[in-house]
Amino acid sequence: MQVNIRQIGNSQGVVIPKPVLAQLGLSSETGVAMTIEGDALVLRRPASPVRRGWAEAAQKIAQAGDDALVMGEFGNAADAELTW
Repeated sequence: MQVNIRQIGNSQGVVIPKPVLAQLGLSSETGVAMTIEGDALVLRRPASPVRRGWAEAAQKIAQAGDDALVMGEFGNAADAELTW
């Protein structure tokens, strides 16, 4: 597919056709990761952030009352020697 480079303000850009975005699962909300590999400009879906969805999952567990400690409270033997 041949596309044109367009002037966008002080920069230049390429308009990615909607069907291509849909096929790759990209949108203006997701953004893209852009790299140069050899003589190619490569756009990829950004990597999922680490721990994505953990906060929501923790809230659901807490709301269900399933957030009790599994091992219970325990101290370290050397804690008495620490000064705070």
